[in-house]
Amino acid sequence: MALVLHGHPFSSYCQKVVIAFNETNTPFIFAITEGEWGLAELKRFWAHGLMPVLRDDGTTVVESSIIIEHVAPQLVPTLEVRFLDRFFDLYVMTPMQKIVLDVLRPAGERDARGVADARARLDISYVWLEGRLSDKQWAAGEDFTMADCAAAPSLFYADWAHPISERFPILRAYRARLLARLSVARTVDDARPYRSYFPLGAPDRD
Repeated sequence: MALVLHGHPFSSYCQKVVIAFNETNTPFIFAITEGEWGLAELKRFWAHGLMPVLRDDGTTVVESSIIIEHVAPQLVPTLEVRFLDRFFDLYVMTPMQKIVLDVLRPAGERDARGVADARARLDISYVWLEGRLSDKQWAAGEDFTMADCAAAPSLFYADWAHPISERFPILRAYRARLLARLSVARTVDDARPYRSYFPLGAPDRD
């Protein structure tokens, strides 16, 4: 039975999983979640209604990292890879989403302090990554791993929400390598029709 991924092509966490599937040539069906019906369908399998959700022959697997470990364990060879995966999710993806989602709130409910803290968190992450990546092709070394699957959508959207300045040439070059990787480029191209969804306005690049 085919793997069925419930989610959306423009979702950063769904992109993380799709990159892993593309990287390993894993066939799957993408059940695109949109609207009230799509959310209701998602909640049939995961009460929180958060994407992505994988259905594998009657088994439900949730959370992007767990889905990748379930389907493509070869992309998770070391504890370092797991750490870097968590770093990109928690210290790049999460503050990026704070900035983006705050724009969707009514003006009176926006969290200026929280957004400022998120931008500060990204600045710290950019500095750390600039040093961490100084002698590496990919996040954990010479091999493309789950850490890079997490890094690609994290840095892709983070640079839209809080630009990676020219002060970070190593990080900018790593982001460019990620976007040039076939598994990532395919994922980004599949999401192009949805760029109008980006509440800050998708830039005319990438």
